[in-house]
Amino acid sequence: MSTFMAKAETVSRKWYVIDAAGKPLGKTAVAAATLLAGKHRPEYTPHVDCGEYVIIINAAKAVLTGKKLEQKYYHHHSGYIGGLKSVQYKTLMATKPELAMNLAVKGMLPHNKLGAKAITRLKVYAGETHNQQAQQPTVID
Repeated sequence: MSTFMAKAETVSRKWYVIDAAGKPLGKTAVAAATLLAGKHRPEYTPHVDCGEYVIIINAAKAVLTGKKLEQKYYHHHSGYIGGLKSVQYKTLMATKPELAMNLAVKGMLPHNKLGAKAITRLKVYAGETHNQQAQQPTVID
């Protein structure tokens, strides 16, 4: 019996909704990254993009455990001398919760072309409403 290898043309993608309200940010990001990479599928092939579309709602209501709100920082650099910017996660979750969730999921995906393509299929919303009702997404607990 030979090993089955999925083809990029034959992959059919589904839409899933993950509600982040009251759940840890990291656990929600793990569930989203698994679906985006396609690792939940029996026909998963490492070199083929087999992932699904994922919608995360209530990103503003996701929780950070422990002292992460005060101790964790998001750093980014402008590329210029002295251009390091740091934002505390308490501020980030209050102002841009979509960015915090997006960064958590992006860090869990492979850092190559497949991961870059997969992150484009992620839609994150701070509130309960999303714009993808027409795709009839399946709700994941």
